[in-house]
Amino acid sequence: MQRIIPLTLAKFTSIYLIFIGVLIGVVAVLPLVFSGLQLFVPNFWLVFGFLAGITYIAYLLVDIGIKRDPEVGVMAIMGSIAIKMLFCMAFVLIYSIKVKGSGLIFMLNFFSLYLLFSAFEIYCLLRNLRHQNLK
Repeated sequence: MQRIIPLTLAKFTSIYLIFIGVLIGVVAVLPLVFSGLQLFVPNFWLVFGFLAGITYIAYLLVDIGIKRDPEVGVMAIMGSIAIKMLFCMAFVLIYSIKVKGSGLIFMLNFFSLYLLFSAFEIYCLLRNLRHQNLK
């Protein structure tokens, strides 16, 4: 039987920084591969930083909630998802009001990053929850 090691906050942070580094590398290489196409909005790094920060904060809130009381862990996860979604909707609203044009590119950039960061967060959360189920 495979032993599952719980994902501590320090370990998550190091893996998360590696994940962010890989994404930055992919973002740096894509314009070289698809030269001549506008793949990213002008304020792409603002969007990237916002989603990276809000994902880390959401994971931090869930981690604190699960460690404080595992029975309330599901509520912490749902609250974290709701908070993340509200902040993301507010960000999209403010960004679309402030920056005109390139709506399709912004939509593709934002939702692809949102999907990647959310998938990574869910993978890490499931890893911790799987560990709790084995206790």
